[in-house]
Amino acid sequence: MSTAPPIEARGLVKRYGHITAVDDVDLNVSAGDVYGYLGPNGAGKTTSLRMLLGLIRPDAGSARLFGRDPLEEGARALDGVAGFVEAPRFYPYMSGRRNLEMAAALDGDGAERRIGEALDTVDLADRAGDKVGGYSHGMRQRLGIAGALLRNPRLLLLDEPTTGLDPGGMRDMRALIKRLAGQGITVLLSSHLMGEVEELCDRVAIVGNGRVLYEGSLPELIATTAGSYELRTTDDVYAAELAGRHPDVGDVERTADGVMFAADERTVAKLSIALGLAGVGIQSLQARTATLEELFFRMTES
Repeated sequence: MSTAPPIEARGLVKRYGHITAVDDVDLNVSAGDVYGYLGPNGAGKTTSLRMLLGLIRPDAGSARLFGRDPLEEGARALDGVAGFVEAPRFYPYMSGRRNLEMAAALDGDGAERRIGEALDTVDLADRAGDKVGGYSHGMRQRLGIAGALLRNPRLLLLDEPTTGLDPGGMRDMRALIKRLAGQGITVLLSSHLMGEVEELCDRVAIVGNGRVLYEGSLPELIATTAGSYELRTTDDVYAAELAGRHPDVGDVERTADGVMFAADERTVAKLSIALGLAGVGIQSLQARTATLEELFFRMTES
């Protein structure tokens, strides 16, 4: 079994005429990661996935899966790799099981023996005999993951797996991805849904206009915004004025719910005492970090 990282991309570039869809992208996905590839629609996420899988040729750069280049080694480079780009496709007039049987026949390597287990994993065993044309969108997405599991993957690439699902379907899909990650499968999840990435992923790459704006630990990214506070008092107008006078308090802002400001813990303690001495009662004081959504918009809209 290769000890090379599941995904290693360097300087990927893809152009369509005068449009650069992917612009010098580096990606580093380690074994065991649940890696979020996050960006708005049109940011180049799907194009990047197609290059990773060897479905399209980059204009520059290289991509390796477990140390193998799909453009050089072809299908051999995809051993241990599965998933779907955009949306899985099936024959609607065949049953879910029959669709998987056809996929297993192409994959070989004992894939047919894994059909029952894959259907159980995605909670489709009871509907496996029904025609796919009668499946809901969420069921088709889960059948797509079942098809991927036939390959007994170590790396699973999922492109917007919850797009178009209702809230219940999104919840079920997220629970499924968590279960698969818990089994030791490395997951690359391409998404434009910040809440989904924040819930599922431990490392992220945020892309905008085809470029990587941030890559690394999600907790570390969010921790960079520590030092902000939300304050509610009996007199928010005066509290904001008092905070603004303090030399060590910054970014003072009145909000609909109170006052926001940035300071260290010692300064916060001094400000609390000053408010009390001024006769302003503190109703709540909470440390705050930015959400992934806030950070995402700061990066992609700047």
